[in-house]
Amino acid sequence: MTDIEIDVLSGPRYSAEQPEPAGLPTQAPVRLGAHLVSGGADFLLLAPHASEVTLCLFFDDDDGLSEHRYSMNAAKVGYWSARIPGVEAGQRYGYRVAGRWAPELGLSHNPAKLLLDPYARAITQTPVLGPALYGHVVDEDLNPVTIPLEQDNRDSAESMALGVVVEESADATDHPHTAWEDTVIYETHLKGFTKMLPEVPAELRGTYAGMGHEATISQLKSLGITAVELLPIHASMPEPFLEKKGLTNYWGYNTLSFFAPEPSYATEEAQASGPAAVVDEVRQMVANLHAAGLEVILDVVYNHTCEGGADGPMVSLRGLDQSSYYLLEQDDPSQFFDTTGCGNSLDFRRQKVVRLTLDSLRYWVQKIGVDGFRFDLSVTLGRNGKHFDSHHPFFVALTTDPVLGSVKLINEPWDLGPNGWQTGRFMTPTADWNDHFRDTVRAFWVAQPRSLIGGGGGGDLRDLATRLSGSADLFGHGRIPGGRSPAASINFVTAHDGFTMRDLVSYNNKNNQANLESNRDGTNDNKSWDHGHAENSEDGPTPRFVLERRRQTLRNLMGTLILSAGTPMITAGDEFGRTQGGNNNSYCQDNEISWVDWNLEPWQEDLRETVSYLLKIRREHKVLRPTRFYIEGLSPDDQVGDLEWFDCEGNIMSEYRWFDTKHRVVQMLRSGHGTDGDALIVINGSWERSDVRLPNGRETSFEKIWDSSWPTPDCSHPTYIPNAMTALEPLSIQLYISEPGVVWP
Repeated sequence: MTDIEIDVLSGPRYSAEQPEPAGLPTQAPVRLGAHLVSGGADFLLLAPHASEVTLCLFFDDDDGLSEHRYSMNAAKVGYWSARIPGVEAGQRYGYRVAGRWAPELGLSHNPAKLLLDPYARAITQTPVLGPALYGHVVDEDLNPVTIPLEQDNRDSAESMALGVVVEESADATDHPHTAWEDTVIYETHLKGFTKMLPEVPAELRGTYAGMGHEATISQLKSLGITAVELLPIHASMPEPFLEKKGLTNYWGYNTLSFFAPEPSYATEEAQASGPAAVVDEVRQMVANLHAAGLEVILDVVYNHTCEGGADGPMVSLRGLDQSSYYLLEQDDPSQFFDTTGCGNSLDFRRQKVVRLTLDSLRYWVQKIGVDGFRFDLSVTLGRNGKHFDSHHPFFVALTTDPVLGSVKLINEPWDLGPNGWQTGRFMTPTADWNDHFRDTVRAFWVAQPRSLIGGGGGGDLRDLATRLSGSADLFGHGRIPGGRSPAASINFVTAHDGFTMRDLVSYNNKNNQANLESNRDGTNDNKSWDHGHAENSEDGPTPRFVLERRRQTLRNLMGTLILSAGTPMITAGDEFGRTQGGNNNSYCQDNEISWVDWNLEPWQEDLRETVSYLLKIRREHKVLRPTRFYIEGLSPDDQVGDLEWFDCEGNIMSEYRWFDTKHRVVQMLRSGHGTDGDALIVINGSWERSDVRLPNGRETSFEKIWDSSWPTPDCSHPTYIPNAMTALEPLSIQLYISEPGVVWP
């Protein structure tokens, strides 16, 4: 190699050996990123508007970190390539990209800034926030010094995360492939779930290895979970405003790398062994969960990156070519069009953005072994500029991809842009978080009883019935053939963002003071209720009757969630009443506020037993796991409708009663079609005890399987003849299963 020049940036520059075959292949696909080949490594980067790209390799020497630079070869259509002999696994690297500095045109090239390869499969660290990390000159508070932005010439290498070359791993092939109708999702934060779990060894708590530990798996399996949905584990970087407050982005929704796992979640041993060991620990975690029959779904953030708005730091895509990756204002390319609330939005009209996303997803499936993805702010991924397209080319590519089309794909079906709420409008075979289910169930069991006891009004039964039966209004797309199926509705009452289920029934208002935003952050539309006593109030301990009310409401919420048609999602700790002290936006709380507390009181053990029992009943009875929408009519070989509704007298529900806000008792009968018992769900949403006559059904007896007024499951299971009278406590649910094929004499 020949030393050809020294530029204003310190360090020698070398010419790179031309990859073989020369130039960019015109037929075969190219592999972006760094890949080991015989005798060295190939590097390929996409930087369409660059005038020059420099590959920087980093080595340890007596003076610290030394940087060796290589001029990359310009290939076709914006690709830059290099083959460097002697490169081995573990090599640290980054890029410097020269080009036009014209922020007013959306161009911000700055070769003084080291950039992370967006395809790096492992990284050394989280970037260290400071003025050097910005492509433009900033003051000590990281605000721009001038407008228009002035280019900053400080070298950022010492502050940056470096990419790491890793060995190519074998494909992961052992996937559980749980059917959608059998799926029960458990949403959790990887660190927070095991950080305080005493059965996990101390050195593994809060790590990938801790998540894959047998004690963690035992908790999930004994509850009845089939899939773990992990909050983001892509490498991330905290926002500057949080770091100034001494806080961090605990949830991780601020992605630095779409390929590299977050290194801080690895054990100290893996971190000391190097970035490749971090990747291996992630892969082993997935393998351990698979061995127990548990699927792994990743919450992924492809809608924006950690580079923030137009005045944010420069760590990767901004320096490569922000006009090619980010959605810019049409009339002012110096500004980002932000549909995410995070400063920037990736532009999915761009082929390079779609490719980066698909390549990343395939890598996590094929090489790490994950079983699905939940797409944060999925509407942004389907925008053609400002307009959402439910059949966007990205969605078409995603759902028809030979690898990705066979894993679980879940949309968070909204963003903050124009017409941002799109629940139910995404393509098959994807599923959507069903916010209509969340709001309806919260309203019926929490907000409306609060109103009723105060002398106000409640709601009618129509929306609750729709959610119980699978939300066909959103996912049915017509009664026949049935649209996306009930499983496309991811039913949930709580999620990571918002109150825990216990706090939902314990607080009237949020308590987010710990976030240092004067309690302004987090939603005010919680549909919550403290059941008549303010938590942590000066009025003394919470009265026992209030505690009992709250706990029954928890059982009502859990029962509705698990027994409704669709795919249930439980938020970590809700199964035993975890609290965050009323914080409904704990995104910046990497502490006991967010971590799951496993020191349970007896009532919490009882609640967990109830949830586990309900999931067992759901697992044992196909009638509770429908695969098609109901048509509320007779099948040719059945004597009762696939779905029938009855009033408290056991008669078919009259039309007018659906609209009567004072009528809050309903019976829902689902046919088991002779292969399973029929399921009868009886609901009393009123404050009065209600006598109810059970329907005739197919003239078979009904066995009472569960009653939400029971603090723990009652295994006596009393039997009722058709048209028998029963009684429901105020605000309660009962579940009956008939004996298939047994006719009452």
